[in-house]
Amino acid sequence: MNDAELDKFHQLLQKQRDELKASLQLALQSTATVELDQASVGRVSRGDALQAQSMAVETSRLKQQQLRKISMALSLIESGDYGYCKSCDQEIDHRRLEIDPASTMCVPCASKQE
Repeated sequence: MNDAELDKFHQLLQKQRDELKASLQLALQSTATVELDQASVGRVSRGDALQAQSMAVETSRLKQQQLRKISMALSLIESGDYGYCKSCDQEIDHRRLEIDPASTMCVPCASKQE
């Protein structure tokens, strides 16, 4: 992979990281504790609020997981190991990296793992 391609993927990863961080900040507001006072909130509304909170917590967890993948990919760029499959050490197809620049496995190895 040449320097221009590495720079392109580096910029894509940084953009994704920044967008995820901003989105995560907004999601944290949705994970606030749900008030359980039935006098102010009905049972159905409270149930809806608890479900929404649970979904927000899971969404935040998935975003944090994606942030870790992006950070790993950025560190691989820094070390010069970006773009190689962590399983077979073959170069990952650029089309796969275009779709998900944080990919760490080639398609055949990822298919075997699933």
